[in-house]
Amino acid sequence: MNDRSIRDQIADHILRNETTVRNLPALMGFDGFVDEIVRLVDKKEADGKYTFIPTISAFAERLSRAAGKSTNVELQVRQIKLGGNGPIMANAMLQFGLQITYIGNLGYPEIHPVFQDFASRAKVYSIAEPGHTDALEFSDGKIMLGKYQALDDIDYARIVQSVGTNEFSRLWNDSRFYALVNWTMIQHMTSIWETLLEKHCQRAPEKMIFFDLADPEKRTTNDIRKALDTLARFARFYHVILGMNEKESMEIAEVLRIPTGQADLDGLQRRAADIRQYLNIQTVVIHPVKLAVAASENTTAGVHGPYIEHPTISTGGGDHFNAGFCLGLLLGLDLTGALYTGVGTSGYYVRTATSPNVLQLAEFIRTWELPGDRQ
Repeated sequence: MNDRSIRDQIADHILRNETTVRNLPALMGFDGFVDEIVRLVDKKEADGKYTFIPTISAFAERLSRAAGKSTNVELQVRQIKLGGNGPIMANAMLQFGLQITYIGNLGYPEIHPVFQDFASRAKVYSIAEPGHTDALEFSDGKIMLGKYQALDDIDYARIVQSVGTNEFSRLWNDSRFYALVNWTMIQHMTSIWETLLEKHCQRAPEKMIFFDLADPEKRTTNDIRKALDTLARFARFYHVILGMNEKESMEIAEVLRIPTGQADLDGLQRRAADIRQYLNIQTVVIHPVKLAVAASENTTAGVHGPYIEHPTISTGGGDHFNAGFCLGLLLGLDLTGALYTGVGTSGYYVRTATSPNVLQLAEFIRTWELPGDRQ
């Protein structure tokens, strides 16, 4: 069966089963950022025309030339939007029709304007002021410059104080899907997970819980290892999904002393399988820019995605992949199908700078062109 036929079947399945997740209760958290999407000016002419620094390596060369001297780099803000792994993923899943409750740094005592639309469509509890990110976008990646002090206010006590102890227990018990993301920037996240395990988790293997450490390079090996050991304990109660991009998967493999292998489709499937087996969790998914792979207890899968060389936006692409992949699993698709809903969601988003609904996602999965499609 060719790729086009597989994608047609996945699109049909999504449309037949979309009511499965419509109004499905989901609890997500706990970060929140105001994102400024920025390009860096390379050359500027007298008539106001300008070009952008195209790549991270070109930017690095410019900074290197300034060593021992000085330089100035003009930032051009292209967009100001809601940010953070949690809000972006939650906003995408809200578009799919899930009933989202979100807890995080969305502004305090008033919701920040960038979250107002999100707050009007989801049930939200704001803990504190949001962080702030300048997302420097290039054709070969992005650099996230962040001010994260507000995230130090996120801990279990602050969460239940904002939500109410009984209400939080009810929300946790009633939810069918959870996403606890951005461990790296939330200092007390491991402690939050430990308290959730102690106070709230009951065996319900039909429920899914998604984790994303979010670029753990700046955290110590001991902290990363403790976080991985802690999230693995949730597998006693729920279907655990650990998501990561290629860089994060290398860092996690190194912490676990697992060979990283090659970064091609087969090599990444082996890496995902090794991480999953080591942690003894249900699912691991890795999403580089051009492809995606996943591993479960009995199988692995890999697909090429709808890569675009010059995206309209790249910040949030990974969070949209995570939303789409989880949607696929919630709809009952196998790993291959869920990978297609993941790369389809991110592919649609980076082209349009908007999150697809289920109809738009199905149509995009059905119609995007891969290199072999014109043969």
